[in-house]
Amino acid sequence: MTSGLWELVLQGVWVTVQLLFFSALLATAVSFVVGVGRTHRLWIVRFLAGFYTEVFRGTSALVMIFWVFFVLPPAFGWQLVPMWAGMLALGLTYGAYGSEIVRGALAAVDPAQKEGGIALSFTPWQRMKLILLPQAVPEMIPPFSNLLIELLKGTALVSIMGMGDLAFSGNLVRLALQESAEIYTYILLIYFVIAFLLTRVMRGLEKKLKAGVGKAAPKREAAAPEPAGSGGVR
Repeated sequence: MTSGLWELVLQGVWVTVQLLFFSALLATAVSFVVGVGRTHRLWIVRFLAGFYTEVFRGTSALVMIFWVFFVLPPAFGWQLVPMWAGMLALGLTYGAYGSEIVRGALAAVDPAQKEGGIALSFTPWQRMKLILLPQAVPEMIPPFSNLLIELLKGTALVSIMGMGDLAFSGNLVRLALQESAEIYTYILLIYFVIAFLLTRVMRGLEKKLKAGVGKAAPKREAAAPEPAGSGGVR
């Protein structure tokens, strides 16, 4: 490929990385808000969180992109740029999957930990912040890592809006060179490299979060033996 075509591909990589970053931020926020809502003591909060999860898990991310970019703007009289439309559609969709990860990790915390917080008169927010989340978050990292890789691959869907992401740029190069095997091999390798780097980062984060969890308490020093003859009638 010529330098100009490589530049087009690199621009697509940059667009994909930006979209991945902003979508992941939104999906993470949605995951925690909805996931914690699924464990709320009020039934109406649990119902609304569950309804959101079922709706967005049960719909196609591709169709959601169509709705956000093509259907909703005419209905409300505004238009989103492709980057923000893709971020919104992907973030809301993958956030629904992430909410189940959060809910499952919170439910897996030992009930005795929750009861201990109640015994200490902690408020629900204090129990969540000081007891539940510190133990649940490290367990969320592996499934969140898988979800992040799925989100990376899902970013290719925004090419239907004409957005110049990696998939769209690769297709333009293919049309220019009329060479499919070589171009799509490059695209596959680029996606693999990004996914590999994300996996390594998430593993490092998991090790860091688990570093202070589950450590055994330091052993107490053995009591010094009483001097001979010091015993008395008790």
